[in-house]
Amino acid sequence: MKPIAIIGAGITGLTAAFYLKRKGLPVTVYEAGDRVGGVIRTVREDGYLAEFGPNTILETSSVITQLICDAGLESRRVNPDPRAEKRFVVRSQRTMAMPSSLLGFLTTGLFSSGAKLAVLREPFVPPRRDGVEESIAQFVMRRLGPEFLDRAIDALVAGIYAGDPMKLSVRQAFPKLCQLEEHYGSLIKGQILGARERRKRGEISKDRAPKFSFDEGLQVLPETLGKLLGEAVQLNSRVKKLIRTRNSWFVDFHKHNNEVRAEHSAVIYCGTAFNLAHLQIEARPPVSLASFSEIRHPPVASVVLGFRRKDVVHPLDGFGMLIPRIEGFKILGTIFSSSLFPNRAPIGHVTLTSYVGGERNPDLASLPDDKLYALVREDLRLLLGVEGEPTFRHCAFYPLAIPQYNLGYRTYRDLMTRIESRVPGFFLAGHYRDGISLGDSIMSGSNVVGRVEAFLGSTLLIETNQTPEGACK
Repeated sequence: MKPIAIIGAGITGLTAAFYLKRKGLPVTVYEAGDRVGGVIRTVREDGYLAEFGPNTILETSSVITQLICDAGLESRRVNPDPRAEKRFVVRSQRTMAMPSSLLGFLTTGLFSSGAKLAVLREPFVPPRRDGVEESIAQFVMRRLGPEFLDRAIDALVAGIYAGDPMKLSVRQAFPKLCQLEEHYGSLIKGQILGARERRKRGEISKDRAPKFSFDEGLQVLPETLGKLLGEAVQLNSRVKKLIRTRNSWFVDFHKHNNEVRAEHSAVIYCGTAFNLAHLQIEARPPVSLASFSEIRHPPVASVVLGFRRKDVVHPLDGFGMLIPRIEGFKILGTIFSSSLFPNRAPIGHVTLTSYVGGERNPDLASLPDDKLYALVREDLRLLLGVEGEPTFRHCAFYPLAIPQYNLGYRTYRDLMTRIESRVPGFFLAGHYRDGISLGDSIMSGSNVVGRVEAFLGSTLLIETNQTPEGACK
């Protein structure tokens, strides 16, 4: 059997390749860069461990748990310090813990009495049934009021998408919120009544899902999958064109300045949306991917700084802090990395990972490193009481960071489905389609395996003119 081509050795492509190989199906993974993992990147230096992409995996599904087991990584899994469950949000230039209970919500100073009353009224707000697409800002304003949007949701959206709540589609970016309103008429009722249904499906809501990493950071996962795949992974191999014939797919790629062509039974694209837009496909009927270039990807800089513990006033007793736009700071938020997991900083030191740019301040992300360090240090000084010189610093710039599931994004998702239908044997998977989190990408890579198997099974039946056992003749 001709191997299945997988374009992109990020976590989606590696997951798909890993499970296809376990099923006895040959694969070839084409990666344009010189390493596996995509945006997952860990650096260990001078006793510090720095993550430049995702910092944790949310264990929202048993599929994620099974992947860690199948990859033999259970012993290297690291769970967060229980003391790091607390999350902070900035109000009046002070970090305040997000309440984790009804009593905590009623007594917190993070929200005014009016905002608390608006949340308590939420179960009685009638659901919207006219099918009109709303932004996350419109949805929250309607159900929870303006203060909850400005003080909580704006900060959350910046932390997850580096996005703008006025532009993000609630149905595309936060589909579970829409589902709660549609099924239960209320977010609060849905959280309570929907918990039992999620348990039956083996799912955990993202706000309650366990977080984890590995002893040497998240890069352990893609590196392990890459080693298990062995020679099936072709690094420094940039795919330029796909050619579909009656029974095969041909992949044209560049490797070490040479143009190479290879034959495959199917193709899974697991790269980015902006690179998908430049991929050429020769097929009948013809396919154009150019419109995927319109998907918005704001720039983001990840700035990791280490300090002596004595130079930081804040106890750093939590996951990190999120910052609403209304507070006027330059950084989007900060993860207290060394509080979250062990061995992220030398003894007597701490690691802080901050993010700059996004839709809020896109021009700041591309500043020179020294200016980014100064900008972040100033905000950390005001918010966390950080003084003294950093003992570690590292910066990563992503000019096209996170796909924004903005209003109208369903157009792109529908186009992906039509392309797969019109061009059998070509599959799309990844964070531009199935959700932007690391867990979503793992699920996307796992789910595409079933679609590929179904295609290969139907192709085999057609080619051999056989009828499946047990079917009507």
